[in-house]
Amino acid sequence: MQITVHRSGFTPRLLRPAEQGELLSYGLGITNVVERPTARAQELTPREYREGGRLLALKVARLRPRWLAVVGVTAYRAAFGDRMAQVGPQERTFGDTRVWVLPNPSGLNAHWTAETMAEEFARLRVAAEAS
Repeated sequence: MQITVHRSGFTPRLLRPAEQGELLSYGLGITNVVERPTARAQELTPREYREGGRLLALKVARLRPRWLAVVGVTAYRAAFGDRMAQVGPQERTFGDTRVWVLPNPSGLNAHWTAETMAEEFARLRVAAEAS
């Protein structure tokens, strides 16, 4: 994910995984929809996604970022009950927080290349800078 974030222009250099905390200095924060680590999204239950979405909505209400970016359209659909969601900006907001769904950089998501993922992340960056 660090490569995609860097290629999109969010960071001026490629960060190492251990430097993830530096993302906050660029106005970025990263969290998971569901805290339990898995090898595949299919290992998570609908209930876990819904609960993760509920907890994420509470975090957004507390922190009030301008944008919430959710990585993975499947995770977003399951967490927030929006079966029609696509990658890109969403109609849904959380208060004043706008929502953007990004492609998941997982190797299992082969129809998105590193270049096309970086382009989509860059679209979010441009929208965030304009707001």
